[in-house]
This record gives sequence, structure tokens and C-alpha cells, in this order.
Amino acid sequence: MTTFPFFFLESFRRFGRRICLLAMSSTKCHSQSLPHKMPQDTVITTKDLKLTSDRTYDNDGMRRRAACLCFRDRLEKEVLLITSTHDVSKWIVPGGGIDPGEEPQHAAEREAHEEAGATGTLGRFVGIFENKEKNIRTWVYAFYVENLQEHWSESKSLARRRQWFSLEEAKKMLSIHKTSQVQYILSVEKT
Repeated sequence: MTTFPFFFLESFRRFGRRICLLAMSSTKCHSQSLPHKMPQDTVITTKDLKLTSDRTYDNDGMRRRAACLCFRDRLEKEVLLITSTHDVSKWIVPGGGIDPGEEPQHAAEREAHEEAGATGTLGRFVGIFENKEKNIRTWVYAFYVENLQEHWSESKSLARRRQWFSLEEAKKMLSIHKTSQVQYILSVEKT
């Protein structure tokens, strides 16, 4: 087994406050936010890491994400889940980081298209969900799928799969890998 040393790439400072420290090995990039308040939409640039996007943080220092509960129709009885990039046997809700200057609803719609190959109509706002352990705040929206691309970018590049699940089945699948995402479905079931 080969181990790779971590290289501390950069300690970001803005307005005299330390915001984030990034470390990287040859296989993973880790970030640890410190518990300081930051200006809204502070951008932590990751260009030196050759990652595809910048991370944005809110006033509380939480990473901003957006996700879609992709429903087969407006009855909201079946939801589309995708496989995790870390383990293709585990299922997750399509979602990802909000780009600098991007509105959460646009990020959610973009992620549904990129990760699930889904196009459709953005529906109601479901809620904002926090994962304090991972320092993430996620804006979640209902999304009504009108078309699924047969081949989409992440099906090719990441071997990602997708599948329709009843809400009960989806809660079971999410509880295996992404327990925080079970709350999205529970919130929908309450309305």
C-alpha cells in the first residue's frame, strides 16, 4: 500500500481572518473551515488544485450546496437517485456546490442535469438543510423530470448510474450512505 504525504497548499486570509486551510494528497482534497464568520459568498479558490469549481461559503462559514429531489411527476411518489462517485453501490440525491454568483435554484437545476442527465421543471423550494459535521448547508428543491438523457457527461466520465425509487425505498437507500439526505424526503412527506 502506498501512502501519499499531504501538502498544505494555501491558508486563505481575507479581512484579517483565516478562512480555510486546504490540504491535498494525490487522491483527495480536504478542506477544513474554521469557526469564524465570513463575508457572504466568500470564494475559496481551488484553481491550484485543478478542481472544476470554486467553493462558496455563507456568513456562518458553511459550504453552500444545492440539490434536487428529481420526481418522475408532480405526484411526487417516485424520486430519481444517482450512484455515489466514491462507491457505485451507494445511492445519493443529485446535488453539489453553488458556484460564485450563482443562485441556489440555478445550481440545483444544473446539478440535476450534470449528475443525473435530467431536464425538466424546477418546482417548489423544499428547505435548507444543515450538516454540521461536514460544515455544509444545502438548499433543496423539487424538480419534475421531463426528459432523461440516454448518455450524460457523468455517466461516461464517472460511470454514474441512476434509478427511480419509491419514497420509502429511497429513504432506505439513502440511510445506507447519506443519512442526512433522508431528511429531504421526510420534509416532502410532511407537506
